[in-house]
Amino acid sequence: MRITVPDPERHETDLGGVNLFDTALYTDGDPHTVWADMRLRAPVHRQVLPDGRAFWSVTRYQDVNDVLRDHNRFTSRRGTLLSVLGGADPAADMMMVASDPPIHTAMREPMTKVLSHRSLASRSPAIRLIVQRLLAPLLDGGTWDAARAGAGFPMAFIGTVMGLPQTDWPELTRLSTAAVAPHDEEYRESDGYGTLAAAHAELFSYFSAQVRRRLRHGGADAEEDLVDFLIRMEAGDRRLHHDEIVYNCYSLLLGANVTTPHALAGTVLALAEHPAEHRRLTEDPSRTASCVEEGLRWTSPANHIMRHVTADTEVAGTVLREGDAVVAWLGSANRDERVFPDPFRFDITRTPNRHVGFGFGPHYCIGAPLARIALQVAFAEIAELIEEFQVAGPVEHLASNFVAGVKSVPVTARLRPGAAAALSRALASAGPVPVPAVRR
Repeated sequence: MRITVPDPERHETDLGGVNLFDTALYTDGDPHTVWADMRLRAPVHRQVLPDGRAFWSVTRYQDVNDVLRDHNRFTSRRGTLLSVLGGADPAADMMMVASDPPIHTAMREPMTKVLSHRSLASRSPAIRLIVQRLLAPLLDGGTWDAARAGAGFPMAFIGTVMGLPQTDWPELTRLSTAAVAPHDEEYRESDGYGTLAAAHAELFSYFSAQVRRRLRHGGADAEEDLVDFLIRMEAGDRRLHHDEIVYNCYSLLLGANVTTPHALAGTVLALAEHPAEHRRLTEDPSRTASCVEEGLRWTSPANHIMRHVTADTEVAGTVLREGDAVVAWLGSANRDERVFPDPFRFDITRTPNRHVGFGFGPHYCIGAPLARIALQVAFAEIAELIEEFQVAGPVEHLASNFVAGVKSVPVTARLRPGAAAALSRALASAGPVPVPAVRR
């Protein structure tokens, strides 16, 4: 998604002509100017598509939080993305993100334990080696595409955590991107909805085969991975059914591939465009964690989350009717002037920084600890090795109304003194990436 700064001298946006559904708004348009006007003049806004489908948009931080925290008024069971607007979600009550408490709680609680920061912290050395290999092309002084190089970054750890064969990682990356950006020319195979259906079918078939193979072989190997864990996990007083395991495998893969690569590439781009902030990072690497949080706010990789109204209610004084679709725009909430002073300034020391990059409420992203660990390791290495990034070509944006993504971020880098030799030594002495087991 294009990140712009609204012009205070601009004319007001014609909100009647705004189309937040259109992917072109995020690749070639100016969504942040639109959202700024909506926060000011129409914080709860209804859009009707040409085919008659309609949805409400909430764009202020507090309203976004209110919608996402209250599952009694706003359900997840009818779909959480605009791609399924107007239809029924076949994963309702089977996939954690498409369910409400108590079903959601029963699935989430055991998964939270194995995806906690404490459980995953032992993976930092493995992720550091992955990052070093990712940055290795910078040693020759050429152009490095942070988006294309980073596209496979999450698969290197979520694929390992899930126990998926490394040979499958590139295709799983392609399919998960096609599932969230089916209208993008690089991924579209037919019309957008045909691409979406095909990607879903292939991913569900893949995970179904994974589950059947493990059950046929009698269960986990010596070290249990996340798919094995889901097979044995008890949600409340029962084990998950086959389809529930498959849907949740898909959701975990998608979550990793949605947030992490675009936060990585988008933050690299932000550092290139704000060299003073990059200098602050290299001068004080203890700012790495706050740099990652500002990168998550700045990029807002998951752009929206959808809910449906369970009974007539009000949001910011506007009446919404039972069954209405409501879309919470995270990218807008993370620029809300009421919460973030000078929100269009990239500031790696911003505090407090209560962004909603991972959502909010009971559905707060369960993979957030793993994403934070991976991103903090990545930017710790960048702080140690890279003096400055410079944009070296056009930035290409992903055509998606859900993922605020980038497909290409070509940069060159000026390395810090001694960085090339240090990175070369680290790579020369590195063995295979260590793979800690999933801990219950």
